[in-house]
Amino acid sequence: MKRRRFITLSAWSCAAIGCSSVATIPTASVKLTLSAAASVQAALAEIQAAHRQVAPHVDLTHNLGSSGSLAQQIHQGAPSDIFLSASPRWMDDLEAQGQIWADSRRDLLQNSLVLVVPPDSQIATFTDLQSDTLRKVAMGEPNSVPAGTYAKESLTALGLFDRLQPKLVYGKDVRQVLAYVETGHVEAGLVYATDAQRSDRVKVIATAPPNSHTPITYPVAIVKDSPHPKAARDFIAFLSSAPAAAIFHRYGFSLVA
Repeated sequence: MKRRRFITLSAWSCAAIGCSSVATIPTASVKLTLSAAASVQAALAEIQAAHRQVAPHVDLTHNLGSSGSLAQQIHQGAPSDIFLSASPRWMDDLEAQGQIWADSRRDLLQNSLVLVVPPDSQIATFTDLQSDTLRKVAMGEPNSVPAGTYAKESLTALGLFDRLQPKLVYGKDVRQVLAYVETGHVEAGLVYATDAQRSDRVKVIATAPPNSHTPITYPVAIVKDSPHPKAARDFIAFLSSAPAAAIFHRYGFSLVA
């Protein structure tokens, strides 16, 4: 009864003062949580600003970390609308568990793996990692960090992984591995080319041969528990738009065709 009266009064008010059409009703605000690999952090900050220009009603929050940890959070019910993984492996797991909308999944980005050292280092090749004078080499944890998985694959293909076991230091994500090299805690590290590009405290001495590891592909998909699947789908579409592509390219990523 009260609701009917409110509607009647609202209609009378509009007739009295002259309400405009539906176009004046502001778009309802939407809060989206994007769980994304730490390696895309810098690019996403710019993309968020660009997206705000076309969808000011969308409030985007980033949940950044290693893809394995993020997938586990989603599996355990942590709030998330979109998952951007640095490896298909973790997206595959969530899809098998029925926790993403399979029809929303797409391969978005590609990256490469590089060996970095401090600027004054004399290390020049992967083979030099075996030197008796080199004490520590950092890489991501292979079981939870995609960059670590790719690093293990590459070192194994190069015949180095078993030999380097006593020297290996594992990071919780690729950003931590980069920080280990930047601060001199280790003498070399395996990180994504995109992360190395952003640092002036390391130098790239080698790129892992592409055939030494599985392709470094970043898939993205909508989490099935998302309360805003339409807004999430629109944002994923924006990630492939020309403005977003330009930002990704500037940070060293390439878009999957």
